[in-house]
Amino acid sequence: MANLLVTGLRTLFAVLCCAMVATLIVTIFVDGLPFRKELLTPWMAATLVDFYINVITLAVWILYKESTWLCAILWIILLVCFGSITTCAYILMQFLKLSSQESLQDPMYYVLLRHTDKVNMEQKRKHSSVVTLRILFVALGCLMTGTLLYTLLTDGSPFRKELFTPWMLATLIDFYINVVALSVWVYYKESNWISAIIWIILLISFGSITTCVYIAWKLFQLSPQDPAYLVLLSSGSRAESRYNGLHAETVQH
Repeated sequence: MANLLVTGLRTLFAVLCCAMVATLIVTIFVDGLPFRKELLTPWMAATLVDFYINVITLAVWILYKESTWLCAILWIILLVCFGSITTCAYILMQFLKLSSQESLQDPMYYVLLRHTDKVNMEQKRKHSSVVTLRILFVALGCLMTGTLLYTLLTDGSPFRKELFTPWMLATLIDFYINVVALSVWVYYKESNWISAIIWIILLISFGSITTCVYIAWKLFQLSPQDPAYLVLLSSGSRAESRYNGLHAETVQH
């Protein structure tokens, strides 16, 4: 079953990556380059804010996941420049790195976290990152809510035919591929499928506002002394991770 999951997710992200590359090529061919002033309508600007808040979320994970600052910064630059193409390529690479044993146990656990011994080492440090991340995601959620309300008040409804230019459609496809990646994580993290489906519907409907609310809510369920990476895990995996960290500290003492 776990192997089937890994194969399915590898296939999903490979297909999504190819779909976004094809969308980008077709849009450039049909509508030219995107660096034109007339494309930056109020709703395009709001969509880009929405898009890049989700990019920040993924960038925080990459920054944690990578073992060196240089690798992390290179991946984040690619993420900012190429959006969901980088998201899919990075996640696919993480699944391809899994050993056969990791694939059989809990593949999402090993994809989301750094190498186990690095996680155990992190348990010995003092953690203030939970509080920092709470502030970050609350601020980003407020920013997107303000952007949405301002754009609605000044430019009206987004459901107008003239807004759906080729580059707006490409941006929305880019945005929703990142939403798929976040939805896979939410489905893994939630304890039952009903709550997972509700959160995924909210993600589709409200974008990065839901992303920020969800992550901030999960961070507020952690103690400020907890390592922030625990927010990535489902409740069962989180308990196991805490146990492993405490066990490692006991053995070393």
